[in-house]
Amino acid sequence: MKFISKLQEAKLVRRYKRFLADIEHPDGSVTTIHCPNSGSMMGCAKPGSLVRYSTSDNLKRKYPHTLEMVKSKGIWVGVNTSLTNRIVAEAFLAGKIEGYRDFSELKHEVKISERSRLDLMLKYESGKKTYIEIKNCSLVEDGWAQFPDAVTTRGTKHLNELQKLVKQGHEAMIFFLVQRSDGKKFKPAFQIDPIYGQTLKQVVRSGVKVLVYQARVSKVGISVSGQLPFSLD
Repeated sequence: MKFISKLQEAKLVRRYKRFLADIEHPDGSVTTIHCPNSGSMMGCAKPGSLVRYSTSDNLKRKYPHTLEMVKSKGIWVGVNTSLTNRIVAEAFLAGKIEGYRDFSELKHEVKISERSRLDLMLKYESGKKTYIEIKNCSLVEDGWAQFPDAVTTRGTKHLNELQKLVKQGHEAMIFFLVQRSDGKKFKPAFQIDPIYGQTLKQVVRSGVKVLVYQARVSKVGISVSGQLPFSLD
């Protein structure tokens, strides 16, 4: 995934109201920009951190600038979760995901019930379907990439929906994309949301698959780079 506009750098003043952030430009001026991340951004929202942002040419936008990444512990971290599905979909289409290269069709935002959708579905000539829910991971502690960074009842709901699909005879998967280079392995953040962690363990025992991949984050673009090991303990 390549950025359409050239990213600019600034310093983070504060992140607030979930979807807003104030940034300070090199000339000292301050601008409010869109922050497309519904999580806590734990470890990636420290005032004074370097940030990179994009600029839209859509004149109808109230906030034309978008926060794309934050520098944390010397590492650039992708925090725009609205891009995560696109990055992962491109990786599947490019054949970068081991074991998933022979599908015939990829669909986005697949409706599985009256009130629920999942991020992707792979369809095969045989009629087989693989349902995929994607989560962005920006939290890393001691080399462990972790999800979630805040309590997520919606995330737990997605896990239960994947489990139901497995019981119906389909393949279902939770895909974690780690958007920083210092994550060497993955585990659920039990200390933040123990219910999510326990539910993840439960659905995996029932047949839901887990894939964890790392992304290469740069000012030019973001792309999937390689698979990471994980532990559910």
